[in-house]
Amino acid sequence: MIVFFTILLIFATDTLVYAKPPDPKEIKPYANDWYVTPEDIIRDIIFPAIDKRVIKEYGGKEASGFGWQQQRIVNIVYNNNHSYDISLRIHVPEGNNKPFEYTEDLVKVRVSPSCDSPKIGCSHGFKVKVLDYQHR
Repeated sequence: MIVFFTILLIFATDTLVYAKPPDPKEIKPYANDWYVTPEDIIRDIIFPAIDKRVIKEYGGKEASGFGWQQQRIVNIVYNNNHSYDISLRIHVPEGNNKPFEYTEDLVKVRVSPSCDSPKIGCSHGFKVKVLDYQHR
C-alpha cells in the first residue's frame, strides 16, 4: 500500500512540474464597462478640498480624515463668473471610539473650471475652494 501511494505521489508531482500557467486575460479599460454618473465626477473633483477641510475642522483626528462620506449633493448654482457653487451633505464620524455614530455637516464648494476666453470674459485657472462649512 505504501509503495502504491509513493508511486502515485511521484506521478502527481511530476505532472505539476510541467503544468502550464493559464493564459493571461485581456485587460479592458474602465471606460468600456464602468458606469459613471455626473455625481461621481463631481465627487472626484471636489474630494481633495473637502478632505483637507474636514481634517482641519475636526483637529486632524484620524477617523474624521479617513471616515467621512458624501451623502448627497444638495444644490449646484452657476455663477456669472463662470464658476459653480456646489453644496453637499457629508457624514463625519463623531469620535475615534464611536465607529458607527456620525454627524452630518453641510459643505459649500466653489469649482472654477479653467477659462481663457475673451468671448465670455474670463481668464483664470482651475480652482476648487471650500466657501462654507457648517456643523449640524
